[in-house]
Amino acid sequence: MKLASLPSGRDGRLVVVSDDLAWCADARSVAPTMQAALDDWDARSPALAEIAARLARGEGPRDPFDPKACAAPLPRAYQWADGSAYVNHVELVRKARKAEMPKTFWTDPLMYQGGSDGFLAPTQPIPLADEAWGCDMEGEVVVVTGDVRRGVSPEAARASIRLVGLVNDVSLRGLIPAELEKGFGFFQSKPASTLSPVFVTPGALGAAWREGKLHRRLLVSLNGEPFGRADAGVDMTFDFGVLIAHAAKTRDLCAGTIIGSGTVSNRGPDGGPGKAIQDGGDGYSCIAEVRMIETIEGGAPKTRFMKRGDRVRIEMLDDDGRSIFGAIDQAVGD
Repeated sequence: MKLASLPSGRDGRLVVVSDDLAWCADARSVAPTMQAALDDWDARSPALAEIAARLARGEGPRDPFDPKACAAPLPRAYQWADGSAYVNHVELVRKARKAEMPKTFWTDPLMYQGGSDGFLAPTQPIPLADEAWGCDMEGEVVVVTGDVRRGVSPEAARASIRLVGLVNDVSLRGLIPAELEKGFGFFQSKPASTLSPVFVTPGALGAAWREGKLHRRLLVSLNGEPFGRADAGVDMTFDFGVLIAHAAKTRDLCAGTIIGSGTVSNRGPDGGPGKAIQDGGDGYSCIAEVRMIETIEGGAPKTRFMKRGDRVRIEMLDDDGRSIFGAIDQAVGD
């Protein structure tokens, strides 16, 4: 089952979307918003699944679906916590800084609490007041949970996953060092993130969803050129069950909590840093990673961060080449 939100008020209007993203059906008779559906998932999801089945049969009222006209599936959420499941990415960051990586990074996930009070729509421009701030995209997978009790095990946490989607976790790299030096984490360096047009139930992902991971390639392009095609199921040290359990170690998580994977990152075939697509590799899901590799190999970065007018596209395709979640397709604006 695929769900989306069309613009309406502050929290959007819930629609059920066909598997091919061609059609949608109004779901207000079941739940006015996606958050309302998540709040009472066990009672409402069967009715939403029936709308999806009617859509698949070509029955009932329906409208053409335009991913470009969507709001974020959850225009605002109760919680957005982003992990760093691809430790390869973290290791490159530390190596580029000539800093030793603590061994606990391989056993205990990193996670920060991001701003959840407003997510950008999939085609909404990325606001950038100052290009010196170092605007970067970060292509990631996200999951949305139901209610989660504190102390949950990773196995039980996987059962709490209601929906899966994509995010562009925008980072302002030039602001990060000064914030981290204060020892209190990100804030100004993490502006609003962007969610994919559609969120999908894990069961609808078929064999691609297994063991709490999404085994598909995340396609990232920058200014129309292929930038990344990393497999989100490869080199993911911590699956989403582990990430959710980490977030819920000392607190309950409410329905509608969004958990991010961190930047999707693959090692090279030799176990070292990945290579650019033009060099036969799987590329990167953020600019910072290629800059780290440039620093490690040549002493200084060469690839620039995004400037106004640059465009990033983040998408994932099924076996038939169809978009699963719709595309995040944004230009950098003022």
